[in-house]
Amino acid sequence: MSVIFERIHTEGIAQLSYLVGDTGRGEAAVIDPRPDCDVYLHLARKHGVAVTHLFETHIHADFMSGARELSRRLGSVPICASHAGGAQYGFETQAVRDGDEFEFGGVTLTVRHTPGHTPEHISLLIRESGRGEPFGVFSGDTLFVDSVGRPDLLGEEETGRLAAQLFDSVNGFYKQLDDGVILYPGHGAGSACGPDIGDRKSSSIGYERRNNPYLAFDNQEDFADKVLATAPPEPRHYRPMKKVNSAGPAVFGGTPPVPALPAPAFKKALESGRHVLLDTREILSFGGGHIKGALNIAARPELSVWAGQLFEFDDPLLLVLDDDRRLESVVNLLWRTGHTNFAGYLAGGMKAWETAGLAFEQTPQLTVHELKDGHRPKALILDVRSPAEWEEGHIPGATHIFVPELRGNATQLDRSAPVITYCDSGFRANIAASILQQEGFENVRNVPGSMQAWKEAGYELETD
Repeated sequence: MSVIFERIHTEGIAQLSYLVGDTGRGEAAVIDPRPDCDVYLHLARKHGVAVTHLFETHIHADFMSGARELSRRLGSVPICASHAGGAQYGFETQAVRDGDEFEFGGVTLTVRHTPGHTPEHISLLIRESGRGEPFGVFSGDTLFVDSVGRPDLLGEEETGRLAAQLFDSVNGFYKQLDDGVILYPGHGAGSACGPDIGDRKSSSIGYERRNNPYLAFDNQEDFADKVLATAPPEPRHYRPMKKVNSAGPAVFGGTPPVPALPAPAFKKALESGRHVLLDTREILSFGGGHIKGALNIAARPELSVWAGQLFEFDDPLLLVLDDDRRLESVVNLLWRTGHTNFAGYLAGGMKAWETAGLAFEQTPQLTVHELKDGHRPKALILDVRSPAEWEEGHIPGATHIFVPELRGNATQLDRSAPVITYCDSGFRANIAASILQQEGFENVRNVPGSMQAWKEAGYELETD
């Protein structure tokens, strides 16, 4: 017997999935797979095991489930999911119930129904086969490090009931486990599936019992008030994503295809007006020259979340890359939040566009030193960070509009005045600058380094 355990951390969406099994038996299971599922196939081959079961702890809202994609790639292995709480799936699953057990050689998984984040949510206890006590628990989105799952993603009419169920799951199940049981959550810091999720990717029940503020409540109403008061703003793609995952995401059998378009064909596609133009180059490259009308979200892990915030799932995307060889990695980032409708990418990138003699525009950059020294006559300084970040301190004289709300509030801004955008690092500020340029603002500048650079330079902050 040789037990295997692999945790897969997907940055950007801050998602944690797992492969567990036994090389002696040659079998393994994957818990909560992401759609770009090669990582699980590679790990299975590395350990010499066959993945025989997939588990979904619940219907996910923040990322596209990879269960159907991975099942197909593995030869249609069963997808184990709970139908408790009225959950409906538009694809074939193996229904699991509280108490069901699955043995993979030296390890056994036991299903426990833990509703609250969603009605059908399950957790999975893991123990050595033949022993009664679990050594760990895969908590999905019920219990996190320093936090719990949010109960408000099914609408206001369901929030009270789910909050009560979450309280019961935390107190009736999790707080009854031994202190030494290891907690393996479905997300880490950066996810909006719970308030203030801790940085560590695992914990113990004993540590959480002593330190997790949401485990300190004996009163259900006080617990619900705390969870709802501290939950971060709900990203706009969460509820539509839940519907996609319930119905069943499309299966591609590999990375979703994206046709290569030479510059003239790319230009023709743009002129049709039916597509959305996404430039995934870094801030300074985009600022130096880009196609008019492009939205800039740099190809970092955060691209997944911001694409979810700013695009519809069926938007036909035209891509500009910094290197054609990065196409697959960029597509995977977009796939994770449900974006698989690709009209094409610019073959050869902006170099090909420029060589073809086609027009482009720029986004000037402004250093924090220039901003501080007054290179901003009559300019609107626009802070596009979250409300919580704004309240902690901002550049004096700034106006605040959170990035996801900018397009809807652009009419409130003076189009004749220069606009200077900043955030924490410049990443979101450049998204905001490109939105404003799309909206017809002609004098827009971005601040690379933004608040981090401002603080590093020792400049003062203002609080309301």
